[in-house]
Order: sequence, then structure tokens, then C-alpha cells
Amino acid sequence: MEVRFAMHPSQFKTLTTEQIRKEFLIENLFEYGKINMVYTHVDRVIVGGAVPTVEVLVLEDGKEIGAQYFLERREIGIINIGGKGYVVADGQKFELDKKDGLYVGMSTKKLEFGSDDPSNPAKFYFVSTPAHKQYLTEKIDIKQTEATHLGSLSESNERTIYKYIHPDGVKSCQLVMGMTILEPNNVWNTMPCHLHDRRMEVYFYFDMPDDAVVFHFMGEPGETRHIIVRNEQAVISPSWSIHSGVGTKSYTFVWAMAGENQSYSDVNPVSMKDLR
Repeated sequence: MEVRFAMHPSQFKTLTTEQIRKEFLIENLFEYGKINMVYTHVDRVIVGGAVPTVEVLVLEDGKEIGAQYFLERREIGIINIGGKGYVVADGQKFELDKKDGLYVGMSTKKLEFGSDDPSNPAKFYFVSTPAHKQYLTEKIDIKQTEATHLGSLSESNERTIYKYIHPDGVKSCQLVMGMTILEPNNVWNTMPCHLHDRRMEVYFYFDMPDDAVVFHFMGEPGETRHIIVRNEQAVISPSWSIHSGVGTKSYTFVWAMAGENQSYSDVNPVSMKDLR
């Protein structure tokens, strides 16, 4: 588990391209037969990827969280972006097709990841946050999630937002999680952009061809920076930063938030004229 620390926006302005990438970009989440994780001190969120092949992978605790087991004081949201697979939570098995999700509540002692076909393994992307109460573990079928269609082709941002974990759906302590799928020939997300001072966010981009990239914009509205993001990479976005992107081709991304509240609409809009 890699550990990263929080940063003040005044320090962010001084960073080079490589320093920004090192602090905020997560490049190597998925390795066959492994679980990789990044612990960020921004709201103590853990971002991870698991790719089980022949052997089942078990999510272990670590000294970084100081717990007897991983979910002793945490909750976790999981979305499969690969082949068919399954997650076993304290002996209960959940089958997950591509883009299906799973919420696992606090106090779950054992979490295992498996693939139906090792030659086409599942890829489990997950985000974990601290928790104070146990909520029910629940599978999330993308076809049964709340879906909101937004944007237009003329604005290059026609997309559908699927809410997986939120107060009106699968409930959690503080984790809010979902997926946005851009229509073909659309490339912009979260523009016009906004801030939410009370929540951080993690963006995970996937379903991108090898020759495509996303320019993910971050920083304070009056002094922005960008990170080049490739397929199956994630970006940590602190609460003081915008989080918007444009791709060379259409793509899909998972968004996950944690912080003071779970209100999806609790945002501070940023006027286009204020962007620099």
C-alpha cells in the first residue's frame, strides 16, 4: 500500500509536471494476481485494484490503517471493469459482470476476489473510506441504478451518470460512488466545472483505447494545471481543486467522493470566465 499525504493549494502551484503526477496520479492499479492500493491522507481514502487469476485474492489489513482486519472501521465500494468475477464477503458470494458494483459494510472480516476465467480475469476497482456504522452489504447491478442523462453532442458532453452508492440508493456512512459513460463522439466531463469544499473526489478513467488520453484539469479555478491520464488510471482530487476532463476519444469514468456530507448537489459552480 503506497501512502500519499495531503497538500495545501499554495504548494500545489509550485509543482512541476512530474511532481503533480507523482502526488495525484495513480498509474499502476491493475497487475495480474495482485492487489495494489494507494492510501491518501485526503479524507483517508484508499483506492485500489485487484486482478485475481488462478488464485483468489484476499484483501489484507496493513499497518497503514492500524486495524485487525481491513474493514474493521471502514466501508468499501467495488466496481468490476473486467471479465466476469465474484467477491466473497464473510462467506457470502456476489457475482459481478462488467460494470456491476458491490458495497461492503463495516465489520466485514474477510473479503475475497475471484475470476470466473483466469484468461479473461475480472478487474475490481475499489474505493474505501472510514466508517462509523455498519450498513448492509449489497450488490449493485448497473441496469438497476439511478441513471441521469445529461449534456448534448453540440457541447461534446452527452453522457449518462449512474449512481451506485448514495443516500437514495445503496446507503453508506460517507462513501458516494458512481459511473459516468460518455456517448460516442463526446469527450468533455464536468464542464462547466465546480468545487465541493466539503468533499474530496477520485476519478478513475477506463474503456479507453491505447492511443487515447484524457487531459484531467485540476487546481484552483484561477490557476489550473492538467494531468495526462491514460486507460485505467486514477486521479486524486482534493476539495480545493476543480475536477474536469477532456479526452481525445470518448471514455468512461468512476467517480467516488468522501467528506463532510453525501449530498451530490452540494457544489460551488465555477464560472467559465473565472477559469485561468
